[in-house]
Amino acid sequence: MATVFERPHALCDTPMHYCPGCTHGIVHRLLCEVLDEMGIEGETIGVCPVGCSVFAYNYFNCDMIEAPHGRAPAVATGVKRSNPDKYVFTYQATATWLPLVLRKPFMLAQEARTSL
Repeated sequence: MATVFERPHALCDTPMHYCPGCTHGIVHRLLCEVLDEMGIEGETIGVCPVGCSVFAYNYFNCDMIEAPHGRAPAVATGVKRSNPDKYVFTYQATATWLPLVLRKPFMLAQEARTSL
């Protein structure tokens, strides 16, 4: 019988810690399927911040780096600049990046308003 469905090689065979009903496991699988399809698992570095994705390094068969809250894009930029031949991605939950990412434009708007 032919195999129709199997775990992607880039996804570790490890029980996940996420809450029941959470979609992190689905997103992990989709990301790992892409890594497998592109054949870049050994050339990829992932960056995940603290929060829900803090244990993502347990689930991906690629190099992973931890970053502070909301700083994964900045860390990933540094990783990519120092390793231009590698593929770099960030994995972040909305709660870890949205408030911090949105804070900067509001801070800039506040500065512009008070400096008039």
